[in-house]
Amino acid sequence: MSWWLGAVVVVTALLASTAGGWALTTGVLHLAAQSSDAGTDAPVTQDGIVVAPEEAGDGPTGPRARAVLRGGTWIGLLERLAVTGALLSGQPSAVAIVVAVKGLGRYPELREHPGSSERFVIGTLASLLWAAAVGGLGRVILLG
Repeated sequence: MSWWLGAVVVVTALLASTAGGWALTTGVLHLAAQSSDAGTDAPVTQDGIVVAPEEAGDGPTGPRARAVLRGGTWIGLLERLAVTGALLSGQPSAVAIVVAVKGLGRYPELREHPGSSERFVIGTLASLLWAAAVGGLGRVILLG
């Protein structure tokens, strides 16, 4: 494979990983919020008004989960970029570093707000699986 074709594969894989992963992760989080076990079944009140659990923030797409996990979109984009890049460059062990940095960086927030851990786990797994699939496919094409 010529160097320019290899560069096209790398750039395409990185773009597909970051942009496609955003859409996939958003969709998976939306589906998770619709699940029968998302949040709580008990009525939730905010300012004396009964609201749906997802509006109260008990589900993975609720405002409390989003507020606690600020910057999640940008972190996810960078995470997918790093994972895909690691796999494309033949360094799969670097994925462990990405996962460790993300987990350690979010640990204080998740410990203080355990309800947000559902959003963190679902989003992270969807993001990592997509990035790994794109990076693995790109690597296979590069080695062709």
